[in-house]
Amino acid sequence: MADSRLLELEATEAEVLARRQTQRGPSLARRVLALFALLAAIGIVWEVVKVAFAVTDYNLPHIYAIPLALFKPLASTGQPMGLYLIDQTQYTVYEALAGFALGALAGFALGVVFAHSALLERGCLPYVVASQTVPILAVAPMVVIWLGRGFFSIALIASYLTFFPVVINSLRGLLSVEPAALELMQSYAATRREILFKLRVPASLPYLFTALKISATASIIGALIAEMTGSQRGLGWNLVYFAQYYNSDPPNLWAAILLSALLGLLAYGAIMLVERRALRWQTMAD
Repeated sequence: MADSRLLELEATEAEVLARRQTQRGPSLARRVLALFALLAAIGIVWEVVKVAFAVTDYNLPHIYAIPLALFKPLASTGQPMGLYLIDQTQYTVYEALAGFALGALAGFALGVVFAHSALLERGCLPYVVASQTVPILAVAPMVVIWLGRGFFSIALIASYLTFFPVVINSLRGLLSVEPAALELMQSYAATRREILFKLRVPASLPYLFTALKISATASIIGALIAEMTGSQRGLGWNLVYFAQYYNSDPPNLWAAILLSALLGLLAYGAIMLVERRALRWQTMAD
């Protein structure tokens, strides 16, 4: 009897392991290969469009000229542009991280408040939605005027774009608990705090991470826009600088643009990795 039970447990464990292997999807090598294939396809299309429509180097430089621009010394400092951009990107990363943390914490806290008070949700949520109808380009200069140029004003502008997705998705996730589970917790005389941390927060994690992936890239955009209006350093300020001197060296601006896009992809990928670690229990439950 014990042997048969042991065999059943081993078979179940093997089935769970096989299911995990299936759910993992393509291997890392295949993903890397697919990424390089996509980049090669973009490069081919880029060059074909340039040749087919006789686009000048001023409007569209050769694809190979963009990475080569990273190794050219800048006329102003003599430093290779790649090292210069990496140094400037550090400011953007710190500002975006601060804005992301500030917006995510404030958004989640407000989502918790709305989840526990239908009156506040009905009264305040429309104003939260309306706040996002104001363009960030209109908000950024006003924040700089009120708070001055500096790290905090840029982080606050970045948090403006981070805030809204977290509020909406955290509220939806906190209210997505199964009624039977909520009734069970209440039947055991669980407090609101216990229900929040043991039931509502775990149920909201899939919704929350969806919002955080959006907000991570939005915080990069917010930091870039803020640097364009309220800073003299960072990747956003350099985008404006290279645009002003586009006539002398077009690949410089394209290199800064591609670096900005790469920064957004890295932010998205970082949240996705955290999500896989945090939600591993859901895969095991399934």
